[in-house]
Amino acid sequence: MNGSKEDRQNKIVELIAENEIETQDELNVFLTKAGFFVTQATVSRDIRELRLIKKSVGGNKLIYSVFTPQDDALLKAEKFNKFMRILRDGIVSMQCVQNILVIKTLEGLAMGVAESVDALEEPDIIGTIAGDNTIFCVVKSNKRGNLLIKKIGSIVNSR
Repeated sequence: MNGSKEDRQNKIVELIAENEIETQDELNVFLTKAGFFVTQATVSRDIRELRLIKKSVGGNKLIYSVFTPQDDALLKAEKFNKFMRILRDGIVSMQCVQNILVIKTLEGLAMGVAESVDALEEPDIIGTIAGDNTIFCVVKSNKRGNLLIKKIGSIVNSR
């Protein structure tokens, strides 16, 4: 039996729900036992299309799992926390000149800090340009730039 792609992917979801599968090779063995004869490339493609992730079990074992909305929320929260750490650790000073917020960073961190500023998804920010240790952040107005300094400043000072 080789079945359809849909049948195979449904079987994969069933197999990872019932077994602690750690590797693609192991998954392929389970698929073969279930009558699905596929290549490693097919297994890899199915994993990607099904958005399978690896979850920690018992502290040192990673097994395949179906990506859930809770996982997405957790990943977004983790990513947001990383961005906030980058803001706290990377910013040296901020100054608003007209509608341009100039952010000075530690050497080499401007791009990471700029990405973190972009992650704030502030509607008043039109765009950011990063060099090595300086970021130009175009803001809708001078007043909005000063408010942004206060907001980012509160993040930076929340150590």
